Amino acid sequence: MTFKVVVSDKENSYQIESDDSINKQIIGLTIGEDMDGKFVGLDGYKLKITGGSDKNGFPMKKDIEGSRRIKSLVSGGIGYKPRAAGVRRRKSFRGNTISEDTVQINTVVSEAGGRSINEILSPPQEEG
Repeated sequence: MTFKVVVSDKENSYQIESDDSINKQIIGLTIGEDMDGKFVGLDGYKLKITGGSDKNGFPMKKDIEGSRRIKSLVSGGIGYKPRAAGVRRRKSFRGNTISEDTVQINTVVSEAGGRSINEILSPPQEEG
């Protein structure tokens, strides 16, 4: 299973597909932990996990332990924005731990490397 890792660097965001061989090191990390950028090809970078979603599109929530999916009564916040004050709704959420059911991982740069992300991800230009 490959992960789509979304890396946010100030005002720019980049979507990177991870390799199957590296996924074993990503599984088990939780929201709020730092992961090494080399897992997604960004050597020298440290990425902080801020969230994600599972294969059915349910968002990860920091205060739910493990990788389970639960239905929670919410009045706002991640995954639900009420149209009127005081409205609550029961929504499904995924836990804060990355598992094989996770498809997308949202991250933010906590330590930058020597080269910019744009330089690392862009293919070399051919002269012609």
